[in-house]
Amino acid sequence: GILLANGTLNASILNSLYNENLVKEGVSAAFAVKLFKSWINEKDINAVAVSLRKVNMDNRLMELFPANKQSVEHFSKYFTEAGLKELSEYVRNQQSIGARKELQKELQEQMSRGDPFKDIILYVKEEMKKNNISEQTVVAIIWSSVMSTVEWNKKEELVAEQAIKHLKQYSPLLAAFTTQGQSELTLLLKIQEYCYDNIHFMKAFQKIVVLFYKAEVLSEEPILKWYKDAHLAKGKSVFLEQMKKFVEWLKNAEE
Repeated sequence: GILLANGTLNASILNSLYNENLVKEGVSAAFAVKLFKSWINEKDINAVAVSLRKVNMDNRLMELFPANKQSVEHFSKYFTEAGLKELSEYVRNQQSIGARKELQKELQEQMSRGDPFKDIILYVKEEMKKNNISEQTVVAIIWSSVMSTVEWNKKEELVAEQAIKHLKQYSPLLAAFTTQGQSELTLLLKIQEYCYDNIHFMKAFQKIVVLFYKAEVLSEEPILKWYKDAHLAKGKSVFLEQMKKFVEWLKNAEE
């Protein structure tokens, strides 16, 4: 561990721990505890993570256990009990990032195939449960997947119309994952960010929000909260001005 920390040894030496017999006998995991303890002690978990990434071993730590024990739960319990909570959290985080990337990839494939929304919704809900992914995270993934399935028109006056048509089609999918106020707010911030980062969408922001309000993807409370104090700084003067009349209408409708 000390030799790894001071750079005398390369992290690829850990490959020897993946010997089938050593893994089976539990020797690999027991040795890994001692090794990581002294390594993290000398450096910290971030430095260890960088070294592991360099030799593509950041996603292989689970293989220190036999196949029937390769789960985040087992890894976490084993290393936390051994006093390596930071390593457990690191692996849990890696697993979560991997699951989110996999979800986005599969989602884009399902969309390009034109799978029915009910099947997509079922798949996403199963993944959320299996990998403990929050609705806020999912709605952000769906938004970026929906927006990346199209070749957008470069003309500002045409892109708004194209966006409304496209998003109207995907409203039922987004609505299935905005059942909480926080998820709606996440979506609003993602729309704001997207319209700011893609300059020809600047004038489309209000139209998208109104569409989602009518399609019951967004409700008035999160929209009013976004307007009042939950918006991002990105292009806020432009977007707040765009939303002014609609927000006034919402307030009057509420009264």
